[in-house]
Amino acid sequence: MKTQILYGDRLGSQGEVRVGCSAILFDEGREKVFLTRRTDNGMWCLPGGRVDPGESVEEAVLRELWEETGLHGRVTRFLGVYSDPNRLVIYPDGNKAHIVALSFEVEVTGGEPGLSNETTDFGFFTLAEAGQMEIISNHYERVLDALKAEGVPFVK
Repeated sequence: MKTQILYGDRLGSQGEVRVGCSAILFDEGREKVFLTRRTDNGMWCLPGGRVDPGESVEEAVLRELWEETGLHGRVTRFLGVYSDPNRLVIYPDGNKAHIVALSFEVEVTGGEPGLSNETTDFGFFTLAEAGQMEIISNHYERVLDALKAEGVPFVK
């Protein structure tokens, strides 16, 4: 079984609340965003994952970035919090989760991009390209939000 994402009226209430983080990396011109392809469901996404006990959200997003891509980074901006109550994630082991995700803009400080046991592909893509890919829908929304110049974090 692959990781599934289901949508329905307050479907998130069937899952355990899990806090996660995602890293948004842009190229120098902010015209392309870095995405990875997941091994568990084949979908494209932002690097990120669950916050471990005893870990700050900043530590979590940078650890996930390194584990999934081989890149080291630093957080430059908090972008928003996403907690769609109508979204339920079902993992291969049967666990169900309502994800509360914090999104951060990150700049690369070192390392070399590569694959991991969680990723099968990676690259920088334009918004038009990302919009045509099989990308986790709320990840695409996070990228669009990151490009807005409002300066105030999103709460969704």
